[in-house]
Amino acid sequence: MLKKLAISTMLGLFISSATADMNNKGNTMNSLPTHEQVKDALKKIVTQKNGGFSLNMWATVVNRDGEVTSVSFSGDNRGDQWPGSRVISAQKANTANAFSLPTLALSTANLFTATQNGGSLFGLQHSNPVDTSVAYGGANDTIGTASDFMVGRKIGGVNVFGGGLALYSKDGTLLGALGVSGDSSCADHNIAWKLRSALKLDFVPAGISPEGNDNIVNDITNSVSESGWGHPICTEESANIAKDFSNTHPISKK
Repeated sequence: MLKKLAISTMLGLFISSATADMNNKGNTMNSLPTHEQVKDALKKIVTQKNGGFSLNMWATVVNRDGEVTSVSFSGDNRGDQWPGSRVISAQKANTANAFSLPTLALSTANLFTATQNGGSLFGLQHSNPVDTSVAYGGANDTIGTASDFMVGRKIGGVNVFGGGLALYSKDGTLLGALGVSGDSSCADHNIAWKLRSALKLDFVPAGISPEGNDNIVNDITNSVSESGWGHPICTEESANIAKDFSNTHPISKK
């Protein structure tokens, strides 16, 4: 009797352990990256050619509810990046999350033309304002760390130039978004694209770019975007880097 009870208990523990392990794997698959994961990947990417000024960057991640989950920077200290770009990176993350869906991704770069005077989304950039109490609260020495005051709070804000991308897990779940800032808007987009790829959260379902994803669309001629979703070209180098993403950093497939 005792032997049967022991075997039954061991079997129960094994099943519980296996179930917990499966649940943990599932949670990992559908979880946002940690502060260290974002920071480590960002540090590597800013050393690459991104079509900008090779400056240090800020990166912010938000969840699907718009709550900030991480804020990080690539430099040695918080003063190595433009201080104003911290909040801009958060705005971009909020924007990409707020205006993307499980079936359609819109990057902040995709919103540039539509939000200009006379555009179909003119005024969007003035909606959902930044919560300044969140943006500028907390102790200075926590800025850009795992304890950044924005973490766990909703930042708000809408930004309509390159650098914000929605995050999709392998099973197609829209988890939230990331935003990067600190260089030209085109370099910001390129860095964000590479960062999302490195984090393996780029299972984009569809988008308005010619490739059917949320890549930057450089189709503005004489101030007119052919598609209506265009973004200005900052440099030929940045445009060529983005254009070649289908080869160098292609969107992941399920």
